[in-house]
Amino acid sequence: MEVLDPVAAAVAGELALLEPSVRASRAESERLLDPEFTEVGASGRWWTRAAMLDALTDMDDVAALDGQGAPCVPAGVRGVLLAPDIVHLTYELAFGGRHVRRSSVWRRQPDAVLWRLYYHQGTPVPPEHR
Repeated sequence: MEVLDPVAAAVAGELALLEPSVRASRAESERLLDPEFTEVGASGRWWTRAAMLDALTDMDDVAALDGQGAPCVPAGVRGVLLAPDIVHLTYELAFGGRHVRRSSVWRRQPDAVLWRLYYHQGTPVPPEHR
């Protein structure tokens, strides 16, 4: 199994989680979400891994679709390796007339190949700050 550059691996995982087909698959979501995953959503809601896994298949995919049914494409994706097994990503999504700045922390367990999303936060961007 090929081991990707840590930042590239985290970006690949983040992009996968934006795909409606991945979000609709509990098995794929479980594979990509760290067992200790938490999220503060753009709404301010606190999510646990269990709550997110239960909700993903029923969500309207507002986080993954642009309002016209097309997948969202993140802009300005930046990543930095914070420690050997920790990557921080930032980027912005525009969808359905909304703009959200996103921040994700990806981690890899020692001696593992798979990177998993450990923490995610979405912050709405008002028009005057775009």
